[in-house]
Amino acid sequence: MAEPARRKPSITDVARIAGVSYQTVSRVINSAPDVSPATRERVLEVIKEVGYRRNRTATALVTNRSTVLGILTDGSPRFGPMGTLIALENVARQKGYGTTVVTVEEPYEDSVAKALESLEDAGVDGIIAIAPRVPLAAAVWNATLRVPVEMIAAGASSTPNVFTYSENQELGARMATQHLIDLGHTDIAHIAGSMEWFDGRVRKRGWEAALREAGLTPGLCLEGDWSPKWAYETGLRLVDEERVPQAIFAVSDHTALGLIRAFAEHGIRVPHDVSIVGFDDVEGSDYFLPPLTTVRQDFPGLAQASIDVLIGAIEGREVDRTPSVPTLVVRESAIPARLRAEA
Repeated sequence: MAEPARRKPSITDVARIAGVSYQTVSRVINSAPDVSPATRERVLEVIKEVGYRRNRTATALVTNRSTVLGILTDGSPRFGPMGTLIALENVARQKGYGTTVVTVEEPYEDSVAKALESLEDAGVDGIIAIAPRVPLAAAVWNATLRVPVEMIAAGASSTPNVFTYSENQELGARMATQHLIDLGHTDIAHIAGSMEWFDGRVRKRGWEAALREAGLTPGLCLEGDWSPKWAYETGLRLVDEERVPQAIFAVSDHTALGLIRAFAEHGIRVPHDVSIVGFDDVEGSDYFLPPLTTVRQDFPGLAQASIDVLIGAIEGREVDRTPSVPTLVVRESAIPARLRAEA
């Protein structure tokens, strides 16, 4: 005779075992602030021990909320958008929310409006749009919206219908450039990304601002498509035209990779002949030759703050929207200018 199916633990079971009220467990599950750290930890331990999982259908009936968040993305395989998407899904799950992801494509005027409508029809509580490119953001701004919509777009401004959140990538670019300035370099070029990307715009702006604040005039700046191939070809051109600068702030680690290969093929040593700092801290950047000094983006932190901001909007409460801060990771691809001169 088959054993009866084991009953799934309920929120009441969690409350009984933890020695707290049903309402306290509910506040912990929904990340409400009015629970002491010790109580929160005890409740979370019990939830883990008994294997409690929130019943989204029951929650929706009680709260008139679906506990599902929509995510809109253009499906870009580039490091930033993909890292953001993965982190958002992970953090949403940790907070007890499901996610519905919709991918859009050009022309964005048509696909974005249909995607947002499909997410709203699916009953999501709110939507996060990962919008690295200006045309995609414009389509989101112009859409008719019925639920809170947050856009992750570096340096973009909020509108009455769409609020924005991002990591402070301009600060990251300033940090990268300032590192080269502190090493004594004065001829610091920027091998940039496309200005159709918000990331490319704010990273260029950070490079310019750091130089001007140091009393230096921004010099060589070449804009491309972010790919190692374009950066490699650009590096070859700089060698051929004898325009290799003292130092380079590369818009991404993949850009830095292409430059390093082009220079190496012509006997130009990094960092002894040219110092390079990247941006992103992609997996393996510490195994470049030489290991790359770069700016690390905190995708889990970005996702945590983004979802907190969206949930705050859903619940009608104000949440701190201060942009998250990247970190400069110093390795071996940049050295003091005086050592360059002596090499």
